[in-house]
Amino acid sequence: MRYVEEFRDAELGRALAGEIAAAVDPGRRLKLMEICGGHTHSIYKYSLDDLLPDNVELVHGPGCPVCVIPMGRVDDGIALAHTEGLIFTCFGDMLRVPGSEQTLLDAKAQGADVRVVYSPLDALRIARENPDREVVFFAIGFETTAPSTALTLRRAKAEGMTNFTCMCNHVTIVPPLRALLSSPDLRLDGFVGPGHVATVVGTRCFEFIPAEYGRPIVVSGFEPLDILQSILMLCRQLHEGRCEVENQYTRVVAADGNPLALAVMAEVFELRPHFEWRGLGSIAHSALGLSAAYREFDAERRFEVPGVSIADPRACECGEVLKGVIKPWECRVFGTACTPEHAIGTCMVSPEGACAAYYNYGRMRRPREAV
Repeated sequence: MRYVEEFRDAELGRALAGEIAAAVDPGRRLKLMEICGGHTHSIYKYSLDDLLPDNVELVHGPGCPVCVIPMGRVDDGIALAHTEGLIFTCFGDMLRVPGSEQTLLDAKAQGADVRVVYSPLDALRIARENPDREVVFFAIGFETTAPSTALTLRRAKAEGMTNFTCMCNHVTIVPPLRALLSSPDLRLDGFVGPGHVATVVGTRCFEFIPAEYGRPIVVSGFEPLDILQSILMLCRQLHEGRCEVENQYTRVVAADGNPLALAVMAEVFELRPHFEWRGLGSIAHSALGLSAAYREFDAERRFEVPGVSIADPRACECGEVLKGVIKPWECRVFGTACTPEHAIGTCMVSPEGACAAYYNYGRMRRPREAV
């Protein structure tokens, strides 16, 4: 790849759309799930859904790391932020995620020392600069961002840092996909696979999808032509009766992923017995906690946190959006009581959230043809 414009060529996009239409069997309707929120935003930013034939429908999956954090974990983070003398660090997209009573931004307005960082190393630097204060990093993300947290904790251990801890909310991609595929009320024909996660974990970990559930998956890049080509690859698999893991994102993703990243994750983390997901409930072995060798850096061990499971507001249907059961505009508060400025659910807050994508790119009306 020399120039990003090569992957945004409108003429090539229309040509790919024509090939997609030709690859779908007459009379057949396909429902494909893009797992990653980054794909969702590209789809609506570039109006890719308007290029697709009417018998190819895209639904949105649980691949947004902020969206899947349950309200109880947000409340735990807010409780930590209110700890006297503590510096609480997090990524900027966590600030406005609603807890049961307030957000981290509200806590900051009330005097809590909440600071936005752009990497976990920024949080470690703050800990070095404030040796007399405790610093907590609120870690989120799938396997994409987990290696950076692991490397930061390895450095903290090597430096003998005693005032730095991590509240680990890293989650893994395979268990929620199994939960979705095991759901009796969700019919999917194939998956557009998460390219960013696959740069770390590779493509082999998705082989259970065709092997056990009979669904094809194509790991995709994030530019418009990447996504259209991935959809075409899925449609061709379904037309030809094939069911495989294919890799469209070959310029970045290898079958075995990134061995160095996987090794440092294995050193620093271990699987939690269970973890609660917004909309999906508690899923076994679906999240990462700190391993025995790094437990001294576990904020949940050093500080008291409520640790209470809290139900989402009744009006919020983020869970159904994350499972691909409904589209964002089908939520009764979408675009009215729930907006990016005053969000009720996480899908409207996160830059990768499906509701935010629909809202920010004007997808407020239901018929696709009316957009």
